[in-house]
Amino acid sequence: MAPATVLSSWPSGVKSVEVVAVVVGPKALGQAVICLFRAVTVYDKPASFFKETPLDLQHQLFMKLGCTYPAFKARLEPLDLATERSAFTERDAQSGVVTHLRGRPALLISSTSWTEDEDFSILLAALEKFEQLILDGESLPSLVCVITGKGPLKEYYCSLISQKRFQHIQVCTPWLEAEDYPLLLGSADLGVCLHKSSSGLDLPMKVVDMFGCCLPVCAVKFRSLQELVKHEENGLVFEDAEELAGQLQMLFSKFPDPAGKLNQFRKNLRESEPLRWDESWKQTVLPLVMDT
Repeated sequence: MAPATVLSSWPSGVKSVEVVAVVVGPKALGQAVICLFRAVTVYDKPASFFKETPLDLQHQLFMKLGCTYPAFKARLEPLDLATERSAFTERDAQSGVVTHLRGRPALLISSTSWTEDEDFSILLAALEKFEQLILDGESLPSLVCVITGKGPLKEYYCSLISQKRFQHIQVCTPWLEAEDYPLLLGSADLGVCLHKSSSGLDLPMKVVDMFGCCLPVCAVKFRSLQELVKHEENGLVFEDAEELAGQLQMLFSKFPDPAGKLNQFRKNLRESEPLRWDESWKQTVLPLVMDT
């Protein structure tokens, strides 16, 4: 009798478990039933469209989003009206070459389903502390903080955000088209993950996607997170707003700094070259299914 194969996965996590059950002897004949189980861990991987976004595509995305969301619009219009300028980039009218704006804000991104699993008051408190550091004279960039997604607590947190009186931080909560989300991840400077697993077992898929874009991540600590986020290697782990604010201060000091820790994390992610989902499936799961 051929073995039966069951595939199951942790909800919203990066673990899938393949279980092979071998049943010997028809139960109807009263013979013994022997079951052999073999568990194989299969880690979720980013899809191939999660990757770093070329600067030209970044500019196109920023110009598009700037039509709807002021955080992406240029603070000052260029002298040459034929020049395209966003909050982060500029396309030269003559050459068509896109460059980052000098003194541009840093782009921080987080995605959420706006549930109780994610406490966004931590991020808001950290942003307040970061703003105060700038007001106190620290050499830090302005921030554009983009929080994507829909969910039951979005209105609650948007109300809290609207009460803030930030001078150097803009918080934007867009609902992105499906094709724009990976482009924005691939354009950002830092990802923030506030997912805190109640079980301690499921790992955030959003971080997998961010890593696919070679985007360093600051993530709130919980049991088993170290399987995904390697502290001081591909990102940082924090426990509260105070610690997150300190990490933002350290990562964005002298921004953009080619020799800084933020770029080192990005370099580490590039060098790790993680498998993509289809490649991982073919190497790990497909042979097991074919054997059945």
